[in-house]
Amino acid sequence: MYSQITRRQALGGLAAGATGLLQLPQALAQGSWPSKPLRLVVPFAPGGSSEIVARALAGEMAKSIGHNVFVDNKPGAAGNIAMQEVANSADEHTLILGHIGTLAVNPFIFPKLPYDPIKDFTPITLISKVPSLYVVHPDLPVKNLKEFVAYAKARPGQLNYGSAGNGSAGHLAFEYLKMVSDTFMLHVPYRGTGPMLTDLMAGRLQAASVGAPALLQFIKAGKLRCIATGTAARLPQLPDVPTVAEQGYKGFEMTQWYGLMAPSKLAKPHIDKLEQEAVKAARGKAVSDKLSQETALAVGNTSAEFARFIQQEQARWKPVIARAQIKPEGA
Repeated sequence: MYSQITRRQALGGLAAGATGLLQLPQALAQGSWPSKPLRLVVPFAPGGSSEIVARALAGEMAKSIGHNVFVDNKPGAAGNIAMQEVANSADEHTLILGHIGTLAVNPFIFPKLPYDPIKDFTPITLISKVPSLYVVHPDLPVKNLKEFVAYAKARPGQLNYGSAGNGSAGHLAFEYLKMVSDTFMLHVPYRGTGPMLTDLMAGRLQAASVGAPALLQFIKAGKLRCIATGTAARLPQLPDVPTVAEQGYKGFEMTQWYGLMAPSKLAKPHIDKLEQEAVKAARGKAVSDKLSQETALAVGNTSAEFARFIQQEQARWKPVIARAQIKPEGA
């Protein structure tokens, strides 16, 4: 025996069925992100540490996230052009490599930024730190940082240090050292690390701070002397060189760093998935080994930890930039 179904009940059932059919593709779509390759924008020219870090992470993430992750270099205006583009992106598949410059330095150098590093982006994970080294020409009669500071204080304004340009990581690193050591040395900006190192090794400059990957070969060849590392702990590649902190400046740390960022408008489930995949990749042996070859340190912290780190770095660099009156190129 069967019960009779009213017309209203039948129509209601059809409507419910139709709603379910409509909801099914939507649910599938929400669950299948990413639905196409992810674009990881690098706001600098190819060939530097930024590209090495980005490609190491992208290659590992692609193995487990279900789609390719391709690196897209987009240099210009100290990273501001790329940051603005990604902040305004709405395709849900565009990410960016965050950097000490774009996230912790540019806000205090440029009078007005086309993006807000806190409001427009969500931190995913801190991928890597690249150690900064403090080096001098080997003819300078100093063996360590303590002797260098004493030598500089006895000759205020007589020593020159070089950097890759105004507002560069090397510029910031040396101004930070000048601030904590209360020394006065003249800054000579160059257009890139290469020509600056040429002059340093020729003796036209006395000192500089540069990322470890570009310096190790010259240190080992005796063309430069490393007097300190900017890392929190000594580097395995330079076990006999103490850190700045070890030599009397507690809490001092100077590293270039790179992290994965997403536009803040990206849906929370996508952010969570990115964090899970990026942290797993950054902590994995493949990425760690690749970065270690470049004297870079793999990190892979949580989104919340990375957000706190960015705030700490902004607090670190704001007074350094103000004291040194650092301006962008052409300003």
